[in-house]
Amino acid sequence: MIVSTNKSPHSFHIPVMGIAFTIDSPIKVAHYGISSVMSLVDDELMEQMREFHSKENNLPYEPISKQDEDFRARRTAAYLNLVDLIVKRNFQRVQGSEFTPEGEITKYFEMLSQESPLAEAYLRMLALEEGLEKSKLQKSLRESMRPGSIDVNIMTKLDRVTYSKKDALPIEFNEAHSALRGYANSTLDSSIIFSAGMNPRLYSYISAFEDFFPNSEGYIKKRIVLKVSDYRSSLIQGKFLAKKGLWVSEYRIESGLNCGGHAFASDGFLMGPILDQFRTSRKELISSVHTILIDALEKVKKFIPAAPMSMLVTAQGGVGTPEEHRFLTDHYGMDSVGWGSPMLLVPEATTVDTPTRDLLLKAREKDLYLSNISPLGIPFNSLRGNTQDEIKKQKVANGRPGSSCPLNYLESSKEFTERAICTASRQYQRQKLKALEALDLAKAEYKKQFDKITDKSCICVGLGTSAVKVNHLENKVRGEGISICPGPNMAYFDEVISLKKMANHIYGKINVLSDNYRPNMFVKEIGLYVDYLENKIKEVSEPIDKQMKYFDTFQKNMEEGITYYKNLFSDVMKNSEGVKAKINAEIEEMEVKLEALKAELALAVA
Repeated sequence: MIVSTNKSPHSFHIPVMGIAFTIDSPIKVAHYGISSVMSLVDDELMEQMREFHSKENNLPYEPISKQDEDFRARRTAAYLNLVDLIVKRNFQRVQGSEFTPEGEITKYFEMLSQESPLAEAYLRMLALEEGLEKSKLQKSLRESMRPGSIDVNIMTKLDRVTYSKKDALPIEFNEAHSALRGYANSTLDSSIIFSAGMNPRLYSYISAFEDFFPNSEGYIKKRIVLKVSDYRSSLIQGKFLAKKGLWVSEYRIESGLNCGGHAFASDGFLMGPILDQFRTSRKELISSVHTILIDALEKVKKFIPAAPMSMLVTAQGGVGTPEEHRFLTDHYGMDSVGWGSPMLLVPEATTVDTPTRDLLLKAREKDLYLSNISPLGIPFNSLRGNTQDEIKKQKVANGRPGSSCPLNYLESSKEFTERAICTASRQYQRQKLKALEALDLAKAEYKKQFDKITDKSCICVGLGTSAVKVNHLENKVRGEGISICPGPNMAYFDEVISLKKMANHIYGKINVLSDNYRPNMFVKEIGLYVDYLENKIKEVSEPIDKQMKYFDTFQKNMEEGITYYKNLFSDVMKNSEGVKAKINAEIEEMEVKLEALKAELALAVA
């Protein structure tokens, strides 16, 4: 039997994208060994998708109403159980298919990296004449196949208090807590990815569920993954969970700005140096957390593993070429690399409506921007011309800004109300604009503040509508608007791509990139951070000490990161002299811009 060194046969995964875009990706790709991540934000969408996929697969469907007790957790568990069942059926079908040119099992193996032990064994099998040896090798190949993992994501900040009429329910019924409970009660053997920072109450709640602890063989059925942007916070969060007897099975490093969705600039820390710190400190991270874990497991009388359990480190954000993919796995030792935005152009992998996908195909650098549309107040990668923003602009033009807020998932402001409401809602914006008018500001300043208020978009609806449109589901509550959140990397992909073709691109068998010049992912990241700093400085008319300290820290971290990258490109990366010269010129241009920003700040406080 041929056994891959990694449980997944692939060295890439599909990260969570929006709410809808990967909501059923495991059903599409897991039977080919590809892991993907679903969002657990929207139980309404999960319930609709459960009904849809139940009918598609001739399976019974019993609705779970919002009037039912603990409906959010129950809906989450029911949908995940259905996905688990369908994936297992699909995988059995692929595993049992014939090794013919059209066979699904052939597609499974032909999408693997050339360096995969399974791919090498597959090629040996193809070279054999029909007979006993070939049959034995085919049997061994079938037994070595693995489905991709059905992973889920919870954004820790989306932990809204829920109510029964006017009474707040206990904390375990908060949005994220309920989603966690639904996952914990599901049949899945997979990972849950926590993103957007630490939520101590939510993290503590994980210990209420047995599947997150190692069993008598040291195996964890439901594994914890932390999406992180620096080493220090990883260590803090890992130790916090270890004190509860919980092991972090994976740290998923994401570029602060060179990614899709919400963006966290992390005080100017660049991705390369962060990856390097994980590379050099990985053993230390494992041993320090393991020591704390053992003490905690002993106290709660759980199974104590004899040796530290597996801890993966993965990365995502801006990768777009096989050379970049290989560098992340070979140089930094990443166990897997996330391919996000380019997958939005793969209908076999993601759920994107045709008009939105057409917008993505035409998108260039100027069309992909870091916006302020998120009601959470966090910078958000967006695409110009998306229909949800166009509807928002029309409402403003009609004198009725704001959303009716049909889903309420992003309620976070108590500025005007005792109970939190969403800053994109009509209720909030009406009161905020009324307060703005009372300030009697100059016309230009009023316009600036007006635009800032009305720029907030109903993304909790917009990010979920695509799946409803694609599958022709009931859409009265959501409306027609669709938001989408690709990263800057989308500018360099301009064709609808098959899943096999994308896998072959990732592994360097073919090239699907557009003819437009594409900078190296690390060089692109430097530019994004310089632009981000420039915009932050522009927002401040007269910087105070606290802001100056932030700007100074940001610049110093960037300078250290740029020095790291210059050494990396000069001494480590294998590039031609022409490519090196181009990269050096681009970095020098950004250094000049950064120095100009420093000088501008110095004048501002002189």
